[in-house]
Amino acid sequence: MSTDPTVLVIGGGATGTGIVRDLALRGVDVTLLERQGLGSGTSGRSHGLLHSGARYAEADPDGAAECLAESRTLREIAGACVRETGGLFVRLEDDDADYFEAKVAACAEIGIETERLNADAARALVPGLASSVVEAVRVPDGVIYPSRLVAANAADAAANGATVHPHAPVEAIETGADGITGVHVGGTVDRVFEPAYVINATGAWASGIADMAGVEIEMAPSRGVMISLAYEGLAPVLNRCRDPDDGDIIVPHQGEVVVGTTSVPVSDPDDYETADWEVERSIEECAAMLPAVADAPKQRTWWGVRPLYEPDEAGTDRRGISRGFTLLEHADEGVPNLYSVVGGKLTTYRKMAAVTADRVCERLGVTEPCTTATTPLIGADDPDRLDAFVERYGGANPTDLDVIATGEP
Repeated sequence: MSTDPTVLVIGGGATGTGIVRDLALRGVDVTLLERQGLGSGTSGRSHGLLHSGARYAEADPDGAAECLAESRTLREIAGACVRETGGLFVRLEDDDADYFEAKVAACAEIGIETERLNADAARALVPGLASSVVEAVRVPDGVIYPSRLVAANAADAAANGATVHPHAPVEAIETGADGITGVHVGGTVDRVFEPAYVINATGAWASGIADMAGVEIEMAPSRGVMISLAYEGLAPVLNRCRDPDDGDIIVPHQGEVVVGTTSVPVSDPDDYETADWEVERSIEECAAMLPAVADAPKQRTWWGVRPLYEPDEAGTDRRGISRGFTLLEHADEGVPNLYSVVGGKLTTYRKMAAVTADRVCERLGVTEPCTTATTPLIGADDPDRLDAFVERYGGANPTDLDVIATGEP
């Protein structure tokens, strides 16, 4: 009897674990591979912002609406994997007033709930806010704890029959006339899988898996720094209300804040330089909103690589690349049983997974509908259980290391 899964998913971040959970809930025989611990790529090396969509409202209204819908869904299904904080977009005296007005108007058009605050009201909500803040707008941002979110998706998938393999790197892929015929896996697995379908959900590393299968994906990854600082008492997420730039987000944790970030193109998501100026600039710019962070003790610093997809990208500034996602089918390249899902955001991982699972289920003749938007994640309301899942699948990642270590609800 064959032990090969029907579907093999490569990539154990939020999107990969979300796909495995989705397929498992529909009764599909599915296995997940991750070369390190779960969430160790982009998902666990982010700033952990649960986007309301306000950041993209005027530039990408469709993407913003998607963020809004998915953030509402995560609040319903993810329990202690997310935290309700609210958010503020603050305008400093030198920032463009017209941009602020456009942001507020775009949010209203999309349906993102807002509340305008004058400078005094903003400082009453956030003690220590800079004196140069002249106005602000409240939005329904929040915080994601990605280590918990990824581990809960994996545990839920396993409880529904999936197999999850952390520390299982893909070493080679064989192809034939009908597509992929074998996936060679090392690490804790050390075997060859012969699945009917393969899903490449490796984010910024998608081109590497594609190369193994003889197809091409033109990723445009960029690195960004995050710094966790010791700081008590910040309630909402702070966003600088200007065109996206370095150092314009402060995300609150318990006793810490995460500040960032930068955007610097990289060619290899495993091998890239980092620079002190990124840390210094991020702190300096965030201190323009919240001055006390300039002298707050550093707890840890990490870089993440964004899984940006833009086939025609040639420039050095990649902030303008869409944060939407794309599902690629590789039949025209001679590999009809390979799918790659690229781009996207942590907030929209569940939607990315649902779209991908829908397509594969259609090919398999599986008619069970997607239920991930209404089915709570296993253990969602039990922080201790969630943290046990994190330890099972490789431990906490930098974004929420402080939370998992303290068992914050």
